[in-house]
Order: sequence, then C-alpha cells, then structure tokens
Amino acid sequence: MSAVDRLSVFKTYKLYVGGKFPRSESGRVYEVTDSKGKWLANAPQSSRKDARDAVVAARKAFGGWSGATAYNRGQILYRIAEMLEGRKDQFVREVADAEGLSKSKASVVVDAAIDRWIWYAGWTDKIAQVVGGANPVAGPYFNLSSPEPTGVVTVLAPQESSFLGLISVVAPVIATGNTAVVIASEKSPLPALSLGEVLATSDLPGGVVNVLSGRTAEIAAPLAAHQDVNAIDLAGADDVLAKELEIAAADNLKRVLRPQPVDYNETPGIDRLTAFLETKTVWHPTGSLGASGSSY
Repeated sequence: MSAVDRLSVFKTYKLYVGGKFPRSESGRVYEVTDSKGKWLANAPQSSRKDARDAVVAARKAFGGWSGATAYNRGQILYRIAEMLEGRKDQFVREVADAEGLSKSKASVVVDAAIDRWIWYAGWTDKIAQVVGGANPVAGPYFNLSSPEPTGVVTVLAPQESSFLGLISVVAPVIATGNTAVVIASEKSPLPALSLGEVLATSDLPGGVVNVLSGRTAEIAAPLAAHQDVNAIDLAGADDVLAKELEIAAADNLKRVLRPQPVDYNETPGIDRLTAFLETKTVWHPTGSLGASGSSY
C-alpha cells in the first residue's frame, strides 16, 4: 500500500478530568476552525455536569497537592516543562493554526510558554519567603505568617492567547498548591486540550488540573456559583460575563481576580501567585531563659 493510499488518522480531542479523558457527558461537540475558517477538529462541548465532575476531582486532589512540599511541586512543574519541550512541534502547529501565526512566530510563542512554566516552577519554594515572615508584636510571643493555598480555583483561560496566556494563568494557580478547573479558550481550545495530554504523562496527580472546553459562558456560570469552588480567575471573560460571574461568586465569598489588560509576553511578576493565597498567622510564646528573665 503506497503512502498516497493511506488514510489520515484524525485526532479525537477529549476533556481532561480527574486524570482521565472523558468525552463530554452531554455527547456534544463543536467545530473548531483556524483563523481562516478551515476546519481543524471537533472539540467536546462541556456541560454543567462536566463542570461539577471537574470540581469533585479538583477537591479530591487538593489535600495531597497542597500538602506536598513546595520543592516537590517545583519538581513536578519542571517535569511538565520537559514534556512540553518534547512535544514542541505539536504545540507549534496547534498555536499557529489557532492564532493565525507563521510557524516561526508560533515557535517563539511556544518557547516563551515553556519558559514561563519553568519560571513558575522556580517560585514554588520561594514565594513563602517573599510573602511570609515574622511579625513584630508587643509581647513575649513569636508571631509568624505563612501563605497557604486558597483551594479549588476556576480559571477562564484567555480567549486570544491560546497557549502562552493559558500557561500564564494556570501555572501560578497550581504552583502555590491550589487545584484548578480550567475553561479553555472557546475559539481556540486545542492547545489547552493537548496540554491535558502532557499533564497526564507527567508526575502531576490526577485532578490537580482539569481542562474543559466548550461555551465559556455556559460552563463558567455553574462554576462561579458552585459552593465548593473557592476562587475564580476571570481572565477569559468579557466585561458583561465578568460582571455576571462576579455576582454569582459572591454567594460563598469566592476570591475573584478580575479581567485586566495583560501583555503575556512580559515577565509576569508574582501577582498571580499571590492572588490565590491565604495568610495563616500563628502565635507562640517565646518562653523565658534563666532567672534573669531574658527570652529568645
């Protein structure tokens, strides 16, 4: 059989939930096209049930992930970057199609995304030193503040930056010990769905990151109102949707990161690392040393 006679094997994209690859519970799909309207693939169109399943998976994974050492989380994030590097050609092709870029420009974007993942991997065991510390108090006590993860975070990935923007909002959430339910770019979900395949073949525990694709507003509404979601990043929402989701999120006092103009090519700083952290403060008596009454 000659190469001319061979039929291409079309890729079936699936959701990534709890470390597995389910189809949408609804059985629905929608067409994904490139910047010129050419059909690329059918992506699963997630339902409210898929969103609830993703929250259950994220909550189940939270204890183990938040309880892991910061050093271990950094090792795992670095391993993900290694896997991304090994599949660079695939992501260059998908980003080029998604964003209408030439292969050379898409390659620059993918390189930047991998570097961004490594950058956040390096912060896992350093952020506590920056935002934590010993507080001066008027009394014989130690007063220590340390950061802790918020919990389950819903992330609306940027709509236009299908890979660099995606990684720029997902990596800081999990670097600090949170778990994530990610809603991929509605128009360009394929890089996000392929990222799920990378996460599954790394050392990241199932459920730490869950990737949904479909209609952003349809999926985000139940997640914003979900009582077991602790925070929401509205990066991929327009002004109207962001306002609706912010109102829904207030019901259980979710942390909300409002959408804002971002150049994802710039060094991100630590704002997204600290956006989904709580501060735990511990008091402890210093005690006395000897008859002189001196203390340490």
